[in-house]
Amino acid sequence: MLLQDFDFELPEELIALRPARPRPSSRLLVARGAEGPLVDSTVDRLGDWLRPGDLLVFNDTRVIPARLTGTRTRGDAAARIVVTLISLAPDGLWRALARPGKRLTAGDRIDFVGGLSADVRDKDGAEILLAFNTSGRALETLLEAAGEVPLPPYIASRRAADAADREDYQTVFATRPGAVAAPTASLHFDDGLLGRLDAAGVRSARLTLHVGAGTFLPVKVENIEAHRMHAEWGEIGVEAVDAIRATIAGGGRVIPVGTTALRLLETAATGPGALAPWTGETDIFIRPGHRFLIADALMTNFHLPKSTLMMLVSALMGTGRIRQIYAHAIAEKYRFFSYGDSSLLLPKG
Repeated sequence: MLLQDFDFELPEELIALRPARPRPSSRLLVARGAEGPLVDSTVDRLGDWLRPGDLLVFNDTRVIPARLTGTRTRGDAAARIVVTLISLAPDGLWRALARPGKRLTAGDRIDFVGGLSADVRDKDGAEILLAFNTSGRALETLLEAAGEVPLPPYIASRRAADAADREDYQTVFATRPGAVAAPTASLHFDDGLLGRLDAAGVRSARLTLHVGAGTFLPVKVENIEAHRMHAEWGEIGVEAVDAIRATIAGGGRVIPVGTTALRLLETAATGPGALAPWTGETDIFIRPGHRFLIADALMTNFHLPKSTLMMLVSALMGTGRIRQIYAHAIAEKYRFFSYGDSSLLLPKG
């Protein structure tokens, strides 16, 4: 398929710059099956569309303050450098984007506030490899002081990150630091909604996928088969696997909340309805033609034109059906992207 098959026109005023408050007050577009009416609802009524025995699968990654401004000093010359962390490598080094990258070479040191610094170990264009002067919890603490929330480009180009984003751009159950972008479908949940769903017999499970900056990079090839995804680290443990197996055995539906949770489930699948604990890096690229092995449905926000996430939802619902869904969302003025409204995609009705 071609990249243009996943394009659409979006009025700029539909790009959400702030989230809805309270979180579950966001709108929810419910699409059941390949045809039929689309239903306008709200996230706080999510339970209306779920059944006892269904399982929601959440990504518990925690967004780190990954945007850092520092100074590179070389002799008497100093340069201001903005660094956006991408991902942590197994050897403890960080992949990052630097702006302006032309002012850096391997061997340079960048000093940030609060005693945090990093040495540039390697460089490839704007992408650099950094070794920080600390690691683990100590690094997390320094990043909290020195860093900013790395808002998506379509928000950051319109306004600066502020104190509200530190809470807004984080799920209420975020526990495992490492992401540089939020699993945004989960931003709609608060403790109250989670409690009501549990009381109604809708269970939940947690996995981890540290979302990288690659999620915002555009697809640059016309033939989508030639596109290669950036790898992201993930883990699905025994407890989550057991919950998913029990749900499948009991006839419930496995419903990932967000494309990141879905991608990890499909990565860890060993066959139709079969899953095993898994840890590692995934670069799975889900596009039309993919056979879904675990996920029965998906809750997800509305995605960018010509993005890999548009390809993923098209794989789940069908390209024609997704065009109908997005045309309805635009006509009804749903709010788009990370801080926007959500959808519940139920391909089997």
